[in-house]
Order: sequence, then C-alpha cells, then structure tokens
Amino acid sequence: MHSRKPWRLAGAVAAALFLVTACGSSGSEPASGGASETRVFEADNGKVTIPAEPRRVVATGYAVPVLIEAEAKLVGISSWKRGLPLMSDEDRKTYDGLTKIAGETAAETNYEAIAKTDPDLIVIGVPKPVLGDLDMKRLASIAPVVAIGPTVPDAWRELSFRQADAAGRSGAVEQAKAAYEKRAGELKAKYKDALAGMKFGHVGAYGEISSGEFHREFGGSWGTNIAQDIGVTYYGQVKKKGGGSADVSEYSSLEELPQSLGEADAITYTLEHDGEPGDAVKYVLDSELWQKLPAVKDEKAFGLRFTEAATYESATRTLDEIDKALAPLLEDR
Repeated sequence: MHSRKPWRLAGAVAAALFLVTACGSSGSEPASGGASETRVFEADNGKVTIPAEPRRVVATGYAVPVLIEAEAKLVGISSWKRGLPLMSDEDRKTYDGLTKIAGETAAETNYEAIAKTDPDLIVIGVPKPVLGDLDMKRLASIAPVVAIGPTVPDAWRELSFRQADAAGRSGAVEQAKAAYEKRAGELKAKYKDALAGMKFGHVGAYGEISSGEFHREFGGSWGTNIAQDIGVTYYGQVKKKGGGSADVSEYSSLEELPQSLGEADAITYTLEHDGEPGDAVKYVLDSELWQKLPAVKDEKAFGLRFTEAATYESATRTLDEIDKALAPLLEDR
C-alpha cells in the first residue's frame, strides 16, 4: 500500500522484528462448534476467527493483485498502481471496477468507505510495522481483519498462498503455481547448458543517486529471485545482514562497482515496466566504471522487466521477459 522505497524500508524492518511462519491450510483451524461457518486463521496480527467462505472481502497492499487473480469475492481494494502493467486485461478490468477504499499508503485508508462495502473479511497486505499506520481496532469493528504482509522480497510465494487461503481461494493459487513452475522448468531445461558455471550479479532499481550509491541485489532479492528459478546463479552476499531486504541487497558507492561486480560472468539489471532503465540504474549504466566491467565488455549485461512481480501469474510474465533477455546466451554456445 505504499511506494516502492517505503516498502523496501518497511520490509527490512519487518523481517528484523518478526519471523513469518507459513500457515496456508496448516495455519488455520476450525473454530469449535462452527467448523462449517468459521475458522481460526493465524495471521501477522495473531489468531483471528474468520468466515470459512468469505463472501465480501476487502484487500489492501500486496493482497490486491493476489486476490484479484484468485477471483476472490472482492468488494473493495486499495490502489495498486505499481502493479497495473503486470495485470492481464481481465484482471485490469476487475481492478478498475472495484471500489477503492485506500490509496497507495496505509495512511490513506478510508474507514468509512470500507464500512460502506459491508465486508465480512479484511485482508491487509502490508508489512507488520506499517500496521501502526492503521486503526486496527476500528477495522476490527467493521469485520475480521487478517494482516499478511511482505517481509523479504522472495516471500511472495508463501504470502500469496496465505492471502488467498484467508479468502477461501487457495486452490486458484495452486493452479497458478503449477503453471508458473511448469514454465520455469521449461526455461531451466532450455538454459541449462548456457548457464552452467556462470556467476551473475544484479544492479537493482533503488540506488541513491544523490549519495552516489548503486543498489546491488543478491539471491532472493526483487531482481533475482525469479531468474533463480530457471537456474541463474547470483554470487556473493551482503557484507552485513540487517534483516529483511537488507539480508539480500546492499548499497555501495559507485566507486566500488569494480570490486562488487568485477567477478561476474554476466550481469542483469532492473528495467522499468516500459523497458527503459530508471534513473538509479541509468546512473550506473552511464558510468565509465560500468563500461570497464568484464561482463559488460563481454556483452553479457541484460536488462530485466517485471522484476517486482509478487504473484504467480505476474511472475510467469517475468519468466517470459527473462527468456527474451537471456536469449543471446544461447547464441554464444
């Protein structure tokens, strides 16, 4: 429910404060005396009694694209502008037609609008620390509230299942997961020989130009986790783990570029949805130090779109983009 950079910061704090435990179907249990009507669901905000089959669901943050794709019975959602380019035409039509009960941040929540939708379940998809920006008691007075928010970047797999499970639509995510894994398996076989023995590095989208820093992402981060599913190996690790995203990405001065990525056989970097590098990435690509990197001189630097996919359906689109970007590796063999 908030912009990319606030989510990055909040996500880092979130994982430092708590450890998310997988729940899915194993994390929920029937409520005594009403197994067919309600169940107890374990969320970030504790155990919550929710409808066994929710019929009027409000979703916010990262739960929005998941529940749209899962065809949950939504009556209201927060704005989710960053994910619009990743939506199918059908999902975009659903998104546009739903009542918006919040903006891009938790602080922009409209409690009166939520109440007017008469929900029987509210799914909050923001990091745990951001719950402090919400009046949880007021939300709970409207309908049962389950908070299931992001922690580390590659946790979207588990979180999407949990969010859909709360809304009674876990089966839809299982189907999307199967399709994603099938496509990933095809690409893994396709690139097996081309990727053998190669060490990759990744330049992320969140560099700080004003302080002369670039964003290096390691395995498990936004720009890397989906590519890893087809066999791409990202070498190295952060100098010091700081929890959440700080466990899998770090910021270094541009002068450290040769030291950071000098051993890479190939480098990927994040592109915006329009296929162009954002300002922070362009800052790196335009530098003389970038041009001198062995991987760049060897023409093995590849831009990737849709690296922030956080659902199986959107991540399948990311796989297709990775396939297009890495195709030159097949020509070299």
